[in-house]
Amino acid sequence: MTEHVTPDVASILSAFRDADGEPVVMINLNRYHERAQYAPDHPHAALGLTGRDAYAHYGVVAQQAVQHVGGHILWAAPTREVVIGCDHDRYDEVVAVWYPSRTAFLNLTSYPGYQESHVHREAAVAQATIIAAKGSAQPLLENPFAGAS
Repeated sequence: MTEHVTPDVASILSAFRDADGEPVVMINLNRYHERAQYAPDHPHAALGLTGRDAYAHYGVVAQQAVQHVGGHILWAAPTREVVIGCDHDRYDEVVAVWYPSRTAFLNLTSYPGYQESHVHREAAVAQATIIAAKGSAQPLLENPFAGAS
């Protein structure tokens, strides 16, 4: 089990050991700090950024990395409220990202500047959950009930 902010590489590798050739959609659930939590000596610490604003600094580089490995952001939206669940199930944003394979997802770390951009993600995120879902052959959202009678 990984902790709720910083990805645990060993857990990711263990989860990804099977079905590598298959596309995957990573469902990202993010809850942000009200104010970004940078180290006091970080250049952004004095800016008073919100967690969401700090995440945007990470997101710019992450989107470039996703495209570099052949992935696509399928959908992203801010959340509103928890309808079924508890307060601890509350997140601020949902992002669905399609990758052609699990290896492509792992290769994000090889994109120049991606590792360094994680300082913004860590300052921004109070809690994150990432769920690997079966992806379709093409980067699109599908309705599994379309055409069902």
